[in-house]
Amino acid sequence: MIEIRRILCPIDFSDYSRHALDHAVAIARCYGSTIALLNVYATAPVPVHAAGSLMHRAAAVLTPGDRGALLTAMKGFAEQEVGSGIPIDFDLSEGPVAAEILDRAKTMPADLLVMGTHGRSGFERLMLGSIAEKVLRKAACPVLTVPPRAADVVPVPPVLFKHIVCATDFSDCATHALDYAMSLAQEADARLTVLHVLEVPEDLTPDLYETAHDGEPTLASYVKAANRDRRERLQAAVPETVRTYCTVESVMATGKPYREILRVAGEQPTDLIVMGIRGRRAADLLFVGSTTHHVVREARCPVLTLRWG
Repeated sequence: MIEIRRILCPIDFSDYSRHALDHAVAIARCYGSTIALLNVYATAPVPVHAAGSLMHRAAAVLTPGDRGALLTAMKGFAEQEVGSGIPIDFDLSEGPVAAEILDRAKTMPADLLVMGTHGRSGFERLMLGSIAEKVLRKAACPVLTVPPRAADVVPVPPVLFKHIVCATDFSDCATHALDYAMSLAQEADARLTVLHVLEVPEDLTPDLYETAHDGEPTLASYVKAANRDRRERLQAAVPETVRTYCTVESVMATGKPYREILRVAGEQPTDLIVMGIRGRRAADLLFVGSTTHHVVREARCPVLTLRWG
């Protein structure tokens, strides 16, 4: 079983980070975790014009008075959670925001990082080349992104995640994510939907799909065989011991992976989507029209991503 002892929750005092904190608190209550609340004061070079040339100097740093005011504001932000029995630490940092979050997650070390997102309309501004992109791509610990439309967390939930959807392509990183999802499901006695999507090009004409030449198998026959083979792999991916402690459903779908993941998660109340992302090439896979990028951007429930490799 997994342990979530230390949760890092960066805040910027927005409603988005408030929603993320609510989820962090609910998880901490279930796992007996400590929450580290982090606010990063962004420092960046300030342009200065001198003698007809453009130079840069460092931005002003926080004074002791500034730090005291920010810490007071952080405690006020989390006031309703203080005294709930959940240990909450308050931390201030100065520097590039994403780098400071990643450094804090590493030095804690954090077992989980919980962040709010700005939703569909503002998500492109948030993700592309910005803080959340860098954190998702580089964080060594699991990252839970919470959209603003995620259902409010009940203050004292008997079960945090009642329905979990885990997408797999049978790669090492997907297997790592499935292991995590199975642990969460067993801990909560939840329903776990394990989904595999067989991607078929969308621009195929019916004749290309249904007919073949010189006795070669048709694409339709390939899809049928692949579905059969992958259904068996889905069934084998979840040990019988796991099925003893939670309800497991294996689902095969055909189409664009991110669309099918969102469709399956949206057809019935879903509390969490779990996905694995690859290590070194995560930037390419995550943010250039990839499955994970679209799912995190458009999901109506929190998405947990786990980096591998």
